[in-house]
Amino acid sequence: MTKAAQDIILAPVITEKSMAGARDSKKFSFKVANDANKIEIAKAVEELFKVKVQKVNTLHVRGRRRRYGRFEGYTASWKKAIVTLTADSKNIEFFEGMM
Repeated sequence: MTKAAQDIILAPVITEKSMAGARDSKKFSFKVANDANKIEIAKAVEELFKVKVQKVNTLHVRGRRRRYGRFEGYTASWKKAIVTLTADSKNIEFFEGMM
């Protein structure tokens, strides 16, 4: 069973570090499905944003401990993908307004 591109790419990661990577070296960060592999992520980004992907790096982000008054727990763990575009590829338009 194949997954739709919208089910693989869940959300962009908007941080100072990710924006610096997008501006300087065409590296864009996304929150992705936990069961997605690098090939599926690359195809989903190419399909959604009409760009050429050179490389995909993935990592699991561990849930952080949080307190609310006397109650404590953990935030959810998630998977992050850092997608590097080819040099001749255009930038992703969504990130253009952020930079």
